[in-house]
Amino acid sequence: MFTSEKGVVEEWLSEFKTLPETSLPNYATNLKDKSSLVSSLYKVIQEPQSELLEPVCHQLFEFYRSGEEQLLQFTLQFLPELIWCYLAVSTSRNVHSSGCIEALLLGVYNLEIVDKQGHSKVLSFTIPSLSKPSVYHEPSSIGSMALTESALSQHGLSKVVYSGPHPQREMLTAQNRFEVLTFLLLCYNAALTYMPSVSLQSLCQICSRICVCGYPRQHVRKYKGISSRIPVSSGFMVQMLTGIYFAFYNGEWDLAQKALDDIIYRAQLELYPEPLLVANAIKASLPHGPMKSNKEGTRCIQVEITPTSSRISRNAVTSMSIRGHRWKRHEQPDNNNDTTELGILVIPEISVTNVAGERTGNGEKGRTLGEIDAQHIQGVQETATDPRTESKGLPEIRRQKSVRKMMEDGINSSGRVQF
Repeated sequence: MFTSEKGVVEEWLSEFKTLPETSLPNYATNLKDKSSLVSSLYKVIQEPQSELLEPVCHQLFEFYRSGEEQLLQFTLQFLPELIWCYLAVSTSRNVHSSGCIEALLLGVYNLEIVDKQGHSKVLSFTIPSLSKPSVYHEPSSIGSMALTESALSQHGLSKVVYSGPHPQREMLTAQNRFEVLTFLLLCYNAALTYMPSVSLQSLCQICSRICVCGYPRQHVRKYKGISSRIPVSSGFMVQMLTGIYFAFYNGEWDLAQKALDDIIYRAQLELYPEPLLVANAIKASLPHGPMKSNKEGTRCIQVEITPTSSRISRNAVTSMSIRGHRWKRHEQPDNNNDTTELGILVIPEISVTNVAGERTGNGEKGRTLGEIDAQHIQGVQETATDPRTESKGLPEIRRQKSVRKMMEDGINSSGRVQF
């Protein structure tokens, strides 16, 4: 650490001690613009044997419990680096050099798990329903969602996930270490929008180092320092992925891509299903190239909104339209019921070439073969519908057959039918 950087840190430490309480908001507003101070503080945190580490941790804790929102965010930006330094020192079993960092992490944790009145916080999160549109999806793009009985019974109900209440911790042990660190990363992710680029870069770098240290990929990444494996929990890796996903769309594409690959690598070795599911979902949703981001402007994730117009044509054939057509057909009035009951068979009009226009002699005017056939069929039908007239109808049937046979034999030249 250079003398100039050490002087910047010492001036920052002395300035806050003499600062009146009324000028605290102005001081907090101007603090985020001091990039030289931020870089110097990172170097102090990265040197566990630095004599400035303990007063720096103490002042960062004073910032956090001051109640000023911008001072709280100033402390949170160093949280990924503080977590990495604590894990690296605890892995090397040099606990005494990480005492001030551990105290800072415990202080932030104990402040976050209670509200202003000192009561335990219970964090809640409402799981969005895929059946309702949001800025991330539309139900029509997912496909048909059948309204089953169970779905109807849960219609309008929202699932809420609760976290807490969390117990107070006086020290970090192997049993509660990642419970505390996971909650701290959750607090950091809640303020991701206010984190500067240097903090996002630190997050991606420490995620890669935590996942590959002690494994063959460490030589590929050329990470120097500790070579021991750092144990991680499934929930801790999921929280890391949350911050990395934000870094993808806010100017840190390359570092976030490397961190994502390293998390997938470690999750496969540990056989953790939750990080694998989240990491692969993030990887599948990424665009083919880096996203352009304005680091000075508002940070957001770009989402394509589909039009709200109906996707189904009004003339489209659906199961509902077919069912409605069937109902209309069955609901048509039966106008010919009476005639059908009387045994009358309706014969469609038949047009026969060179026959319909012929005239027959001796008053047989306008009678065609089609009319004679209709009379013949009508006579047969009338006879068959009434069994009581079966004996009376036999001569009529013979008469109709004889007339039809004579008509088929032909008409003589004088136009008279030969009987």
